[in-house]
Amino acid sequence: MEWAQYNRDLLAHHKVYATGTTGKILEHALGFAVMKLQSGPLGGDLQIGAKIADGEIDFLIFFWDPLEPVPHDPDVKALLRMAVVWNIPIACNRASADFMILSPLMDGEYDRLVPDYEGYRTRKIAGDKGAGHGAGNSAERK
Repeated sequence: MEWAQYNRDLLAHHKVYATGTTGKILEHALGFAVMKLQSGPLGGDLQIGAKIADGEIDFLIFFWDPLEPVPHDPDVKALLRMAVVWNIPIACNRASADFMILSPLMDGEYDRLVPDYEGYRTRKIAGDKGAGHGAGNSAERK
């Protein structure tokens, strides 16, 4: 919360998504609208992952305590996986979040390399006569 309040003006330039309770707390503390999804354990992490896959989220700041168990750890891992799969910046601690938000790329245009998964989507699957051949390695800029 301290980090978000310190960076309030920079965050206000962006559409901020958050899971359940975190979103309510952020909205109250920051004084601007936060797109609130389900609570993390109720699917909020997965909703954010889906928005990443759909191109609606461009970067992820996800603070977590590595010394505390996370009851919905598989969901958190899936969320982080989506960020890596779709090549969006991820910050999981204050130092990386500081580097990310203070980057000159944060408020400017950034031509992010978006992997081209068409080869993967159309790969031949045993017994499927209509699929394409193999996975591709090309990429496109977004």
